[in-house]
Amino acid sequence: MSSTRENETLAAGQRAPDFLLEDLNGVQKSLSELLASGPVFLAFFKVSCPTCQFTFPFLERIYRNLADGNLRMLAVSQDNAEATREFHAEFGITMPTLLDSSRLGYPASNAYGLASVPSMFLVERDGSISWSLVGFHKKELEAVAGKFGVNPFKPGERVPEMRSG
Repeated sequence: MSSTRENETLAAGQRAPDFLLEDLNGVQKSLSELLASGPVFLAFFKVSCPTCQFTFPFLERIYRNLADGNLRMLAVSQDNAEATREFHAEFGITMPTLLDSSRLGYPASNAYGLASVPSMFLVERDGSISWSLVGFHKKELEAVAGKFGVNPFKPGERVPEMRSG
């Protein structure tokens, strides 16, 4: 992934750039359209990223345990549809996924200033970012999931405190 500007990952308090990306079925979705029904959790990843492979099963637990309408979670893949479907099958991912096309120069990843993945953002209905995380940090993920009444970790499960992206 390359960018024409210095990569500085967006942080809480900044505006989330709108985007128009295709899902795995070729249907275009925009962030503004998604925000119309409430906050959106975006999780950017690359299938070859070991930290993404580690993190996404925990994100899937959050996704599966959300109350209806409480939050929309979307994965944003930096790979093609075929590789992304294989990743989903291998790691048990069912959350909706958008494709940030390398063919178009990773428009969403660059707009969000990504230098590494996984990178995650909680975007409020008004378009502001209220939380962002690069890499895996157990306490951070637990805290944001807790805001929606979900715990991504099972009792007694041994999970490292952090992994770099």
